[in-house]
Amino acid sequence: MPGTAPSHHSAPDLVLRRVPVNGIEVNVAIAGDGPAVLLLHGFPHTWRLWTDVIAGLSGRYRVIAPDLRGFGASTRAPDGYDAGTLATDAEHLLDALGEPTAAVVGIDAGTPPAFLLGMRRPDLVRRLVLMESLLGRLPGAEAFLAGGAPWWFGFHSVPGLAETVLAGHEAEYIDWFLGSGTRGRGVPSAIRDAFVNAYTGSDALRCAFSYYRALPTSARQIQDAVDSHRLTVPTMAIGAHPVGNALERQLRPVSDDLVGHLIDDCGHIIPLDRPDALLPLLTSFLAADRHA
Repeated sequence: MPGTAPSHHSAPDLVLRRVPVNGIEVNVAIAGDGPAVLLLHGFPHTWRLWTDVIAGLSGRYRVIAPDLRGFGASTRAPDGYDAGTLATDAEHLLDALGEPTAAVVGIDAGTPPAFLLGMRRPDLVRRLVLMESLLGRLPGAEAFLAGGAPWWFGFHSVPGLAETVLAGHEAEYIDWFLGSGTRGRGVPSAIRDAFVNAYTGSDALRCAFSYYRALPTSARQIQDAVDSHRLTVPTMAIGAHPVGNALERQLRPVSDDLVGHLIDDCGHIIPLDRPDALLPLLTSFLAADRHA
């Protein structure tokens, strides 16, 4: 549903860079000065998912929003789409940009790598915000999964199938997710077009669906992490529709410092659907770190 939402604006000083990271080149949007905030998007998004968040935070923070491995203008790598490798990508990106610490925010496919980065490097991750995703097979998501995983998980997981079926129909497919993820409200036309362009072509789709094909590996990595230690980083879990509080319920038994929020009347794509509700939560949570 392109064009039904109000126009969104980028931070005026935003720049795009290509940064060599972990054997690939990452396309990254950077705006502002101050303590680093790293934003990790999901499917079917690029860094532009965070347009309003970048504009809202860049007056106080250095906001860093990469296209994840294989997405957008980042390298379409043949492999490395498990959460552990993505966490390493994020860690190396911060190092390449000279950031000794960062608050890390993840949504959808960006949540598992953000979680693993917080587990592995509590010295690096000052604060952690996780949204609208599940963490492997950790207990707590049983109610959400009672009817089975969302239908597209199986479709995307079969090697070679979805990219073959969808070739030539990428725009219609992406539009379905954008409409569903905003409860029918849609996203601004320019952002919608950028997403469609990023996912057009069989190789772009292969990379996107490689995240789903790596889910068993990511689940093992998450389980191994929680089996060996706890999440000590101050963390905020934010839910909307459809994940709700399932992520918070997964995090509660393994976290030392966790706060949870549900955003009413909000679809899965929180940063584009309800930035008005998300930004106050982020600014308050991050400000507590600045004043600690």
